[in-house]
Amino acid sequence: MLTDTAGIHHVTGIVRDAQANVDFYATTLGLRLVKQTVNFNEKFTRHLFYGDETGSPGTALTFFPYPAEEPGRPGTPQIRTASLVIPPDAVDYWADRLADHGVQVDGPFERFDETAIRFSDPDGTDLELVTGESSVDPWGDGPVPAERAIRGIHGVTLHSTNPFVTASVLDTLGFDLVAQEGDRVRYRAPGDRATVVDLLDRDGEFGREGAGSIHHVAVRVDDESQLYEWHDLFRERGYDVSRVKDRHVFHSLYVREPGGILFELATDGPGLTFDVDVETLGESLYLPPWLEEDREMIESQLRPLDLPAGVESGDEDGANRDNGSN
Repeated sequence: MLTDTAGIHHVTGIVRDAQANVDFYATTLGLRLVKQTVNFNEKFTRHLFYGDETGSPGTALTFFPYPAEEPGRPGTPQIRTASLVIPPDAVDYWADRLADHGVQVDGPFERFDETAIRFSDPDGTDLELVTGESSVDPWGDGPVPAERAIRGIHGVTLHSTNPFVTASVLDTLGFDLVAQEGDRVRYRAPGDRATVVDLLDRDGEFGREGAGSIHHVAVRVDDESQLYEWHDLFRERGYDVSRVKDRHVFHSLYVREPGGILFELATDGPGLTFDVDVETLGESLYLPPWLEEDREMIESQLRPLDLPAGVESGDEDGANRDNGSN
């Protein structure tokens, strides 16, 4: 029997420069670099994971760096914004911190009884810090004081070509309609973290995927058996759905719904700590068994990264992107 998703599992974006990505998310935002691996479909392309201490579901932002990628263009159908949770009294701290790091900040502004500030990463990915409650404990060893630190994902904003169909998909996944302000319609999942999806009910020009765009949003699924049930359900409805894939840190499938948004459904386990101790997360390049024999060649194609204090090196990136994902 299918069960409702508890909320967002992770959000994945496309960027150009791996080093700038690490500097921004690990140093400026203070998230932990919890995994270095490669796109399993394009072995010379990095896949970087950031999150709380263990990169637990509902905290993970992941990125594919493609140095030759053209800039994306905002529009439809796209996941327009990724939002992260901060404590209610941390807005001024973050506005000052971002400004000190040369990041332009818009806001603060009020929305749905929350306070938010808006900014972009070095590749133009739209981000928000939003006040709210979360069950996530911030990473205690990062550069941001724990009492001000990010507490996982708040949610995403979707700009669909057909918001009514996308709303139906959200309802099917277990998100409930809870509020509306103007052309922004809020849906919420029943979990304790990363539960918000805002759907924009507005016209827009077609966008273009590229550097600075968000490739997909993943929602949480209990276990692998549920994925096969979801696969059959989406296929019966005529959606573009992938087979179930083994991503080693989770199992997942992808579905492109008729409004154009790419969703991934991902299991909570086995998790990012399945192959290493928590203390050594992010210190080395993880490769799945079928790529291990090519490790020397792969690492020779990846330029070394200067990683945050306490994290060792790993290596830069191929120039071609697979539209399927890792």
